[in-house]
Amino acid sequence: MYLPAHFEENRADVLHALIAANPFGALVTHGPSGLDANHVPFEFDAAAGEHGVLRAHVARANPVWKEVARGENVLVIFQGEAGYISPNFYPSKQETHRQVPTWNYFVVHAHGRIIVRDDEAYVRGVVARLTRKMEAAEPAPWKMGDAPRDYIDELLGAIVGIEIEVTRLVGKAKLSQNKADADRLGAVAGLRQRGGDAAHALADAMSATLNDPPRG
Repeated sequence: MYLPAHFEENRADVLHALIAANPFGALVTHGPSGLDANHVPFEFDAAAGEHGVLRAHVARANPVWKEVARGENVLVIFQGEAGYISPNFYPSKQETHRQVPTWNYFVVHAHGRIIVRDDEAYVRGVVARLTRKMEAAEPAPWKMGDAPRDYIDELLGAIVGIEIEVTRLVGKAKLSQNKADADRLGAVAGLRQRGGDAAHALADAMSATLNDPPRG
């Protein structure tokens, strides 16, 4: 990933928070047929190992778990806040017209080594924990015990666990840090005026960088 110094984010707590808030990752592997990408919700255990451990499951019918070798290097991409930035957001555009459209975003790349965990107890634990996390905000959270035991057992048999020992986390927060304060504030205001959850989330992320000096 191209990573200018002014967009680099290397604070572990910030990277961990992005993964926790955006657990649906893109798992990139390299198998016999070349590059492959699978989109999977992950559980991240930041306290496991030096850089944390990612746990997930895939369909047994998905060939990815057979095609990756134990300990093979893989990449998981987590996407945080993102959105289009119009040149019209920048006050300086009205003065010099020396601004162009761009896209702001925050991503984390988790590099690691993968192993397959094809055992029922492991898969059941992963599914149970992911379910509890995803259902926590629901008015009446669903739990595995709400479904018949034989039905759950059958479905668990149709999936396979994967575990990734994270060896490196790389964060990129492209949030207009290379712009002057007035233009950064203008972009935040433009996003808030645009409205919508995604625009407001990006505006919040950009606002958090406003105390940083312009770089670039």
